[in-house]
Amino acid sequence: MAQFPYLIVSNNETHAGEISSFLENFPDFMPVGNTLSNESAVDAILEFNPSLVVLDISISKKNNVSLALISVLHQYMNQLPQFIIVADDDKQALEALKAGALDYMVRPLDKAELRRALFKFRKYNHYMYQQIRENHVPLPAGENTTDERAPNETQRSEVDIQICIKSYGDYQFISLKDVVYLEADNNTTDFYLVNGKKLSAYKTLKHYENNLPSFFYRIHNSYIVNSIFVSRINTGKQLCYLNNNEVSVPFSKTFKESIDTIIRTIAPEYL
Repeated sequence: MAQFPYLIVSNNETHAGEISSFLENFPDFMPVGNTLSNESAVDAILEFNPSLVVLDISISKKNNVSLALISVLHQYMNQLPQFIIVADDDKQALEALKAGALDYMVRPLDKAELRRALFKFRKYNHYMYQQIRENHVPLPAGENTTDERAPNETQRSEVDIQICIKSYGDYQFISLKDVVYLEADNNTTDFYLVNGKKLSAYKTLKHYENNLPSFFYRIHNSYIVNSIFVSRINTGKQLCYLNNNEVSVPFSKTFKESIDTIIRTIAPEYL
């Protein structure tokens, strides 16, 4: 069984205890400690290299835990752990999503919601392991570096997460954070990148729907979008605008739940 080391960052002993107690029900998640502030969290993350960080933030002036931790870590690491954010309200949800958080939840902590977040984390890591086996992609932070990688792969462990787009023997490596949306083209899939390029992959859109991380949403039979780039949703015209409204793609009623989830994450007060 894979072991996922995790760190809890919270200056509230009750909150930290509640999270820790729940995670004890998942034997594949291994605690490496609790920290009380952003500063101590940086040191712990650099020392223990956890796969997952549960970041407990609040609006209290005495709270030394905030989303700024993620920005600080970018100064020292190319590949950050995954973050689950727990907060007093949803005001920082959009900021957390843009920072790359895996999930965001509001207190009182819903254990069913936290369970789903852990399953999302597992799915993400399973997908990355598949990429490692198929395309020699670097492991996520905190994972075993001796079992499945050759020496040359170990040297790339701090490189940004990438996936391989294969077409007629041509292997192109792209970062997931640069993918704006995907479009089905019969049994192939076109990737549209933030730099305007289009790449074609010989796998179906369904394959990517089942394997991409949680910030990708299927909104149409032909489209998957990266929610980080969603800038506008017009429910009347059934259009989703991306990358500062530079491009729009349709969404269908079949995938309305995905649209609602995106809106709920970005602007929950409008649902």
